[in-house]
Amino acid sequence: MRNNRYLKSTLSLLAAAMVSFSSGVHAEGNYVMGTATTGGTYYPVGVAISTLVKVKLEPTTNISVSAISSAGSGENLKLMDEGQIQFGILQGLYGAYAWNGTGPVPQAYKNLRSVSMLWQNVEHFVVRNNVVETGTISDMTNLYDESFSIGARNSGTEGSGRFILGKVGIDLEQVDIAYLGYGPSADAMQNGNIDGMNIPAGVPASAVTRAYANLGGEITTLDFTEAQLAEVNSDFELWTPYLIPAGTYPNQDKDINTIAQPNIMAARADVPEEDVYQITKTIYANLAFLNNIHPATKAMALEKAIAGLPMPLHPGAARFYREQGIEIPERLIAE
Repeated sequence: MRNNRYLKSTLSLLAAAMVSFSSGVHAEGNYVMGTATTGGTYYPVGVAISTLVKVKLEPTTNISVSAISSAGSGENLKLMDEGQIQFGILQGLYGAYAWNGTGPVPQAYKNLRSVSMLWQNVEHFVVRNNVVETGTISDMTNLYDESFSIGARNSGTEGSGRFILGKVGIDLEQVDIAYLGYGPSADAMQNGNIDGMNIPAGVPASAVTRAYANLGGEITTLDFTEAQLAEVNSDFELWTPYLIPAGTYPNQDKDINTIAQPNIMAARADVPEEDVYQITKTIYANLAFLNNIHPATKAMALEKAIAGLPMPLHPGAARFYREQGIEIPERLIAE
């Protein structure tokens, strides 16, 4: 019964979003959020946030947010820039590219602002123990002439993996690269067809769980030192340290000290300050509500709200965080 109610709510929100989206305009306070395809996490998290705003804010403030399916970060940037949507969920690295106009993004999007970190993609560089010396990401040099899955071709997984490994001095031209998704990567590890895999995901990542369950003490997830983290962040202050406690995965008997980048909620700079303030305040006052709609939101917490954000905060969000006693670094203060 509860699932039926949720499905009806989701469908009604999507229908409302499509009406607003197709016209390219919106009534004051009625906003549209771009997510990604329906098979991933961006879309249901966007629906969870839009449902929360509809329930908690619309009756008293007339503020509403409707989530729409999109092609993901790249399209969300384009639609926000064109004013067809006002909010979007973005991969942190893609947000950094967009703010700076670098990488695969064709222009700098200076009309966008961060609202919140949502959940983190935790980096899992999993390798066979026979290539492990230091236990850190520098051991990837021992995969030269060996096979490593970087992720599906042209995926965000491949893009972020290449970015990170390049920053710490790994020459992927010397690695036999395989282009496999998460599940196939875990299968290939188990079958002995590859010697390592790149799995950026929420913890616990199912593919990593499968690998540890099947290979036991034969594999290691590589750590990052403080110096290596600084190298990764030499272009964008985006990744933060992330501890995966021992026992998170089967047969994992020690902590993993890796890094993580955020998935973020962004907004057009011209959305009124008060509206963004109310939306941000409502999100953090009702995390339990979001947790009940989608488990990815369980990673959200006020103390992590501005971690790794790639572009300045919207003034409405900044106002809320200051009220909560969060110190905002200079780089996140909009001019």
